[in-house]
This record gives sequence, structure tokens and C-alpha cells, in this order.
Amino acid sequence: METIITTLAQELGQKPQYVENVVTLLDEGNTIPFIARYRKELHGGMDDTTLRNLETRLNYLRNLQERKEEIIRAIDGQEKLTPELESAILAAKTLAEAEDLYRPYKQKRRTRATVAMEKGLEPLALAIFDQTGEDPSELAKEYIDSEKGVETLEDALAGASDIIAEMISDNPDIRKALRLKMESRAVVTVQATDPEAESVYTLYYDFTAPVSRLMNHQILAIHRGEREGFLKVSAALPGNEGQALVCRMSLKPTMWVSAFVKAAAEDAFDRLIAPSVERELRNTLTDRAAESAIANFALNLKPLLMQRPVKGFVTMGLDPGFKNGCKVAVVDGTGRVLDTTVVYPTFSQRKKDEAIVNLSAMIRKYSVRHLAIGNGTASRETEAMAVEMLKNLPGVSYMIVNEAGASVYSASKLAAEEFPDYDVNLRSAVSIARRLQDPLAELVKIDPKAIGVGQYQHDCPQKRLDEALGGVVEDCVNAVGVDVNTASMSLLQQVSGLNSTTAKNVVAYREENGAFTSRSQLKKVPKLGPKAYQQCAGFLRVPESKEVLDNTGVHPEAYDAAETLLTLCGYTKADVISGNLTELQSRVDSLGIADAAERCGVGVPTLEDVVKELQKPGRDPRDDLPAPILRTDVLEIKDLKPGMVLSGTVRNVIDFGVFVDIGVHQDGLVHISQVCNRKLRHPSEVLQVGDIVKVSVLEVDEKRKRISLTMKNVPKE
Repeated sequence: METIITTLAQELGQKPQYVENVVTLLDEGNTIPFIARYRKELHGGMDDTTLRNLETRLNYLRNLQERKEEIIRAIDGQEKLTPELESAILAAKTLAEAEDLYRPYKQKRRTRATVAMEKGLEPLALAIFDQTGEDPSELAKEYIDSEKGVETLEDALAGASDIIAEMISDNPDIRKALRLKMESRAVVTVQATDPEAESVYTLYYDFTAPVSRLMNHQILAIHRGEREGFLKVSAALPGNEGQALVCRMSLKPTMWVSAFVKAAAEDAFDRLIAPSVERELRNTLTDRAAESAIANFALNLKPLLMQRPVKGFVTMGLDPGFKNGCKVAVVDGTGRVLDTTVVYPTFSQRKKDEAIVNLSAMIRKYSVRHLAIGNGTASRETEAMAVEMLKNLPGVSYMIVNEAGASVYSASKLAAEEFPDYDVNLRSAVSIARRLQDPLAELVKIDPKAIGVGQYQHDCPQKRLDEALGGVVEDCVNAVGVDVNTASMSLLQQVSGLNSTTAKNVVAYREENGAFTSRSQLKKVPKLGPKAYQQCAGFLRVPESKEVLDNTGVHPEAYDAAETLLTLCGYTKADVISGNLTELQSRVDSLGIADAAERCGVGVPTLEDVVKELQKPGRDPRDDLPAPILRTDVLEIKDLKPGMVLSGTVRNVIDFGVFVDIGVHQDGLVHISQVCNRKLRHPSEVLQVGDIVKVSVLEVDEKRKRISLTMKNVPKE
């Protein structure tokens, strides 16, 4: 365990003591959000992303350690374990290195080498492989034995060659050296299985690139194209570099070179090592690209979930469609459904006029302020209708909302329980309206994989993807905090310490007993024990409580510290309620933060968090983000001209650029080379989903519906 702690500390650039503390906290069953927020003194202020990376790497290293111990036991069971071999296994830094060391001792299926060994040819192979200068043919004569199936001299030599080839193939040093050379020098070659076939992979129909320069999105595209049967892929070292390396490491450095061993080494490379190492390289590349895609998805998901909500306004959600019409739902400022209908603006001009009349009446009746329009099928036509309608409705605006996953939610068991009286299609309209009001509260109801801000996410290991995205959702929910009296079960089960059972019990308790009036009341919820309460209490808000701290991010275990701090600074809880704490920070500074923390009985990081919470009780961190762009007019792709400057919202950040919503039905692409005036490794270095940006139109391809944009040298205002 000490080795694992040291390795983690070095990899993450953290103090070993902090890493050890985090490992202990994780082993005790504490959640990442709880550790990140309420145990800062123990880990030096690591954020949730660092803590999750630590947890993932910890699991890998523990699994590696467990596998090493299994290998050692297996070899020891064969009575072949030496102190040197055991040390080498324990020193292996990767699973591949450990498996290489185990390869010679692993139970194999019947191979050409094992067949030769059964014929008693292993001593001959060892004698030849010693490369002492003796003629292999002379050595082989005494092994001719028809009873063992060795009829001729050629049979004996062929068997010995097979054994030597397998010995070379099983050599861990050779495999490691070849693997490293492949990773740095190999070239990937891609060809079309049918050059005449049309597909999205035409870019790769005749493609060659060094492994070291392959982009992750290229790796995943090639992998998918091969899986779908459009591409043939190979990876190999240039010329005979691989064969030469194996021969060099197999032949003894003497004046006399064994042609027999050289031939066996070449056979080992061609028949045994090259296919295996190529497969390993391809798997490594795919795993690397998949991890990058998962990280990219998680990177995009977080700002999408944390978009600033448009709170407190009556909102109309429109789920566009051709065949089944446009589904409409009006919800009040809390998301409660007020009315629903279906209109058919795409059927005819008459139907469009009817839709405008009916929707205008609903907007006036319920004082609708905003329209949320789904970005799916018929979105452009619905948007055009909305713009025409809003000309006569001053003060009303609209926003195109990403509807990815809305249909998944509307057909789910959860939606059926939430809206048993509504048609599946109308549930989608409700979801779209609520996404504008509070993206986080609505999107947690949907499988994160169904939210379209990824890149090749369906080609990634789904379990790993679920873990990563689930972690992002959990971190976002807990960063914002949850009103225990209004939150849905979907939202509650993402709170630190709660699960589907306890979240369901929280909802059942408040339905049976009325709204919670204090945090401590949570202890009465069935199956919500002391540990779960400790983990969740700080993230649940109770606005109805008489205890003002119950509506802040101050954890109950720090209530005494908060009260002591208020007294030290000459304030009371009444000042917290009235917001009369404008000088709190300056008074804490005058006391000295370290001295104040000591007098309050907590660490400095905890006290700093308490100060922030007392100054803004019930604060939503999303309120500090830029407001979303709400529009009243519409552009069409034909309206765009090169040089036109527009405001837009970043919708997706991927390896080769960012997609920006500029008020046209089709998002425009800012290539990575056009994001800024310096070279970027990834667009996420400067942009994230939800950012409001100024862009200039570079090129418009109406036929292919492609818009090229730039952010270089674009005036900010």
C-alpha cells in the first residue's frame, strides 16, 4: 500500500500524506463531493476532478497489485519462482509488463512448440539457443526417434526452431522493447475494403500516418470504420525494423552468428510477436482514444449541466415535428404544467396561421415570457413561425434548446410516474421548457450518454463512460445544492450519500409529513442513517427552516464554528438573514484568518467556506455565469455572408474545434486553428460548453449545410 501511495503522489503531484488521507476517506465510504467540500484540511484542497482521477488510478493500481500477487502465486505453484523474478513482477508498472513476465509460465493451448516439447526436443532447442558455435545438424542427429514422431533430421530441427521461436516470443525484454518502438515508430495504414463504396469514412480510404501523430478522433473513426466493414487497418514498423530488433536481442554478440537462431527469431517475429504486439498497440491506441473521448464528454457535460437557469418565468416548451405536429407545454416559474396542446405549423399556411393564433392566445393567457424550442426535426420551421408570432408579442423571447435525450426521458418509467396523464410526446415539450428554466434539475433525469455533447461516446467502454459521466452529474448537483422540499427523486439520488432508495424515502416522507422544516429532520427518514446524513446534510437546503444555516452550504458539524465566527465579528444570525454581512470578510481579515479558524475550532479552508456561505446564504453558484442568449428574430443560412460578426453559444467542444449556435438552424464550426492566435492542444483550453462568444463567418456551404467560423481578431463588442 505504501508503494501505491507513493506512486499516486508522484503521478498527481500531491503530498503523500494528503494522498494517504484521501485513500483512507474513500475506504471509509466517504463520497467524492463530501471529501472535496468538507475535508479540505485533510487533502490540501484537491478539487473533485483531481479526487476522481485519484480514485480511478487507485483502483487501477490496486487491481494491478492483486494481479501481481496472483501471478506470483501461480509461478510459485509451479516451483519456478526465483527472488529475481518475484522482484521483477513486483516492480512492473503496468499490467502488460506483469503479463509479459508471466507469459513463459502461463498455461498455453497446444502450440507447435508444445508439440515439439512432447517429442523431447526441448534439450536440443536449448543447446542450439546457447549459440556455442556447434552445428545444429550435428546436435540434432541424436534426437531422431520415429517412436516420438521425429522421423528425420529436418523434423528435429523444425521442432527445435518452433521451441526457440516461442522462447523468443515469451521474452519479456524483447516484447517491452518492441512495444516501446511500436508506440514511437509504427505507422498505421488504412485502406478501403471497397474503394467505390460511399460512406462517412472516405477520408480514410487511403490513409497513412505515424502512430505518434494520430489524433484521438482519428483513431476512433478508423476503429469504427473497420468494425462496420468499410476499412482495413494495419500497424507496423517501417521496413524490417521490428524483425531486426528481435534478431539483435536474440542473437548473442559473438563473432559466430547462428543462422539457425536468426531464422527462428525472424519466424518468432513474423508469426508470434508482430501480430500480438500490433494487436496490443491497436488496443492501447483505442483505449487511449476512448479515455480521451470520455474525458472530453465529461468536460462538455459539466458546463452544460451548470448553465445559468432562467428562473421564475412562465415558459412555453415547443417540441417540433412534421408528422405528429409541434407539441406544446406551458409551465409556470416552478416548472408546474399549466397547459398543453399540439399545433401543426408545417402542414400548410392555414395551419401555420392557426398555430400562431392559438399559441399567441396561450402566451397572453398565462403571461409567457420565454419560449424554449427543441433543436430536432422541424426546428427551423418552428423557429420561423415563432419569430413571426413574436413580432406582435413585445417582451417575449425564445431560445433554441438542445433536446438530446428528451424522447428517452419522455418514454421512461420516471416520466410516466411524473406525468401519468400526458401523452409521451407532450412530456417531451414539458422537458424542453424545464431545460430552459433549470437545465441541471431536468437533465439529471436523463442518462448522461443521451445528452449530445460527446464525440464517439458509443464506441467507448460503456461502464467506464457511465462512471465518468455519473461522477460529473454528482459533482454538479452537489456543487449547486438541492432544495430538499422541491427536488425530484432523480435530483435527490445524485446528492452525496443518497441513493435511489433513500431518495425515494425522502420524497415519501415529505409527502406524508409535509415539507421538511430542518436538516436534522432528515434523520427521521427511513434507511437514512448517520453515515448517509453526514454525507448529504451539507448539500441539502431547507429554505423553510428557522435555522438560517440549514439553507447554506455550511455543514451541520460546522454550525458551532459559524456561530462563534459571527460572535467574534460582532454579528448575529439575524444579520445573515437580512444580508447585513458586508464587512464580514474584512473583520475576519483583521482578526487574522488562521487565528479566527483556531478560535472557531476548524481549519482555515473550512472557515473560508463558512465566510462565503454566510455572505450569500442560499446562493446558486450558477447565477454568476453569463446569461443565455434569448432571441426575437432568426437568421437563415442564406443570410450569412463572409465577414459577418455574430454572437453565439458554444454547443460542443471536440478535438478539432467547437460548434457554435449563431441563431441559424445549423451550428457553425470554429476549427481549432481559428479559436485564437496561439496554438492549442485542445479547444477546451480556452472554451467550454455554454460560453457566449463573438465569431466571424469565414465560409458558407449552403448545399452541404456547413458554416465555417473564426474567433481570431473578432471585435468583442
